[in-house]
Amino acid sequence: MSDTGQPGGSRPADTKDKKGTSPSGRSPKRDKGGRSRKRGPLGSPLMWAAPVVLLALLAWMVLSAMGGFRAIDTSDGLAILKDSPETVKSVTVIDGTQRVELTLTESYTRKAKESGQTDQKLGKKVQFTFTDAQAEQVDKLVQDAKPSGGFNSVVPTASWWSSMLQLMLPMLLLLGLMWYLMGRMTGGRGGAMGFGKSKAKVGSKEMPEVTFDDVAGEDEAVEELEEIREFLAEPEKFQAVGAKIPKGVLLYGPPGTGKTLLAKAVAGEAGVPFFSMSGSEFVEMFVGVGASRVRDLFEQAKENAPAIIFVDEIDAVGRHRGSGTGGGHDEREQTLNQLLVEMDGFDASTNVILIAATNRPDVLDPALLRPGRFDRQVAVEAPDMAGRAAILRVHAKGKPMTRDVDLDQVAKRTPGFTGADLANVLNEAALLTARSNAQLIDNRALDEAIDRVIAGPQKRTRVMNDHEKAVTAYHEAGHALCAAAGAYSDPVTKVTILPRGKALGYTMVMPSDDKYSTTRNELLDQLVYAMGGRAAEELVFRDPTTGASNDIEKATATARKMVTDYGMTRSVGAVKLGTTENETVLGLSATQRDFSEQVAASVDVEVRELMDAAHREAWEILTRNRAVLEELATQLLEKETLLEKDL
Repeated sequence: MSDTGQPGGSRPADTKDKKGTSPSGRSPKRDKGGRSRKRGPLGSPLMWAAPVVLLALLAWMVLSAMGGFRAIDTSDGLAILKDSPETVKSVTVIDGTQRVELTLTESYTRKAKESGQTDQKLGKKVQFTFTDAQAEQVDKLVQDAKPSGGFNSVVPTASWWSSMLQLMLPMLLLLGLMWYLMGRMTGGRGGAMGFGKSKAKVGSKEMPEVTFDDVAGEDEAVEELEEIREFLAEPEKFQAVGAKIPKGVLLYGPPGTGKTLLAKAVAGEAGVPFFSMSGSEFVEMFVGVGASRVRDLFEQAKENAPAIIFVDEIDAVGRHRGSGTGGGHDEREQTLNQLLVEMDGFDASTNVILIAATNRPDVLDPALLRPGRFDRQVAVEAPDMAGRAAILRVHAKGKPMTRDVDLDQVAKRTPGFTGADLANVLNEAALLTARSNAQLIDNRALDEAIDRVIAGPQKRTRVMNDHEKAVTAYHEAGHALCAAAGAYSDPVTKVTILPRGKALGYTMVMPSDDKYSTTRNELLDQLVYAMGGRAAEELVFRDPTTGASNDIEKATATARKMVTDYGMTRSVGAVKLGTTENETVLGLSATQRDFSEQVAASVDVEVRELMDAAHREAWEILTRNRAVLEELATQLLEKETLLEKDL
């Protein structure tokens, strides 16, 4: 029903994506998709010449067999022999093919058989065919015609080369088809037999460049990567003092913070080819495919050096070796071993740099992180308020806004947002503006966009009855009142009973400034206002609802961390209970219990005491300020949403 925690964190979203970088002049010719143009089976001159030669041979055989004689109807040929024997110079009867060749003294003209057609001159050499039943008739007509050049009967015999060609032609066609199919399977990277080839996407000159000007809010990460760009652009400057470029750079941080964008910016600034591939694309069902793709990827990069290889989500292939069971893990370990070998085999003169990104650096194999492989590890965290403002200005380009829009205030209201979240906020605001047929993005559209990113779209079709609406109003008023009463709580910026996402309403509590640590008193106040909704339901209606389940879940998790992780209780003390394992058989994090049953019972007691104390304090706050609670609920039922100025 409510979302009382501090919004933000990191939500997976796509970062600003300007595809590709500009390769140097040393890179091979590429197509519009940025892939290297390699000549396939159809690109071979032999594949085009062979069919042409075969067709020419077939045409020559047919024409030579005809000897230049034009075909006429059988009835026309018999009519010539019967009605115009004086025009017949010579006759040749070819047995086997049942054909009669006539050589005439004058050109033969074929009469038009239909209206609209014209007569057609066929020359002095014509031929016609006959059936076995017409053989006697043809023989009698030829003898009666008495051609001046005589007549002759011929039994055709095939020449040796013609027989050889008829024998070899099917074999040649079959071999050509097999060669074509094998070329299709093995030649291209997408062929059936090309699964061992790298599937890396290559930035091309047709794609827009990404530079460090497109990266905002990550000044420290940009400074670290500036040196990489300088080495690729001016290697002599560093080689003169004996410096060696790092072989690998690991970018780690929450999703959506711009790790891929940073890697593209390095390639764009240096003007070198950019090979991009996801870690999951290395491994498939066939054994050895991952190692083969690693080798092929590094070979491509070395051929196009200086170049950058970017492997996104490297934790898919670079996890701790020896964890888990099954062939899939064995194949992944082979791929990881090949990756380690290729990184060791980097020649300092090749100028190929491997940049990898991950959200889970803790699960990577230690051999990957040692100096000589990933020499540099750059943290890419969620930006602070100044960084958020800079990111908003980058994404606000091309989006017309009203004059009263203050991006600094938007940055202040979005703590914990990543670059992808902020880009999503502005895009949602632009969509809402276009949907309302407005021309400029205003503060109302930005407010709704922030709410959409935090809690989801508003459920306008979800209609609550009066009792549910009243329960929701008192629930959210309880949250807001307890948060406002806490000495160490963050200010309440918004309270609403409009359904959004899975919640029937929510209370937005946001810090005034960026926070990087939390005190014990602040955590205790968080527990109090988390329990404020349940306490308000019990105080007013004496019948709590299931709407507080999410509040109780979050509060219990916070209380347990205070006991087991933060050491903020007297009886348990400042100890860390439980060892976090980075990976189990299922690839998930888990906490291994390393304490006794007595300590576990003490933990449960402390957690319950913290929750009970928070509930009692929330009840007392609401009881002392019952009039304020009633007024808040009344205002919520009337206006549905209260902003900070209303509160």
